[in-house]
Amino acid sequence: MSEWKLPWHGACRCGRVKLKISAPPLLTMACHCTGCQRMSGSAYSLSAAIPTEGFAVVEGEPVVAGANAEAGHHFCPHCMTWMFTRPKGIDFFVNVRPTMLEDTSWFVPFIETYTSEKLSWAATPAVHSFERFPPFEAYEGLVGEFAAR
Repeated sequence: MSEWKLPWHGACRCGRVKLKISAPPLLTMACHCTGCQRMSGSAYSLSAAIPTEGFAVVEGEPVVAGANAEAGHHFCPHCMTWMFTRPKGIDFFVNVRPTMLEDTSWFVPFIETYTSEKLSWAATPAVHSFERFPPFEAYEGLVGEFAAR
């Protein structure tokens, strides 16, 4: 997308934790793993990898929760909405749940992961599919291809 119309604003379900996005996503994703299915209550979770410097919590204080604290899943402490993920040891992006944003019209998953665990009927329009996560060395090409679209 050539014009992202930034910044984007968003919030949890109750509105007590608010976000601001000031940089375009590096990549957009749908994850079919059973963990994401259970955390989202859906067939998959959606993510937009936002460069860390383009992400801010502007109101409220999310908490880290979930089965694995190292995964870095952040939730609103009041309504428990899963808002974003900061994986431990990966500091250059934040995986934001795009459904937290006021405008989601731009979002389409570019890749889908953990198709080995997806529900048989679940389908996305993702350009690339991976049985697990893409190999680390593939991300540079995926990010470049996404940026070129």
